[in-house]
Amino acid sequence: MIMGLCLLVYSLGQRALRQALDRAKKTIDNQLGKPTAAPTLRWVFQCFMSIHLVTVAQSKQITNLTSERHWILNFFGAPCRKYYLLC
Repeated sequence: MIMGLCLLVYSLGQRALRQALDRAKKTIDNQLGKPTAAPTLRWVFQCFMSIHLVTVAQSKQITNLTSERHWILNFFGAPCRKYYLLC
């Protein structure tokens, strides 16, 4: 039951990303560095693995948020961008 729910959420997330890319007529780079309008969500998750939240003197900062990762976040909703302190 839980695995089925996880697969559903994964599929919906991947579909939403692909639809956002299609609407904007944009692409992101795949594992080989080639542009694709149909990335896997697993690849996107791997791209974001090295991003960290650092708190110094009660000030929160995101580290390793490259321009490529910022570009990808543009295709996700506002709650996702807020998570990375972009809203």
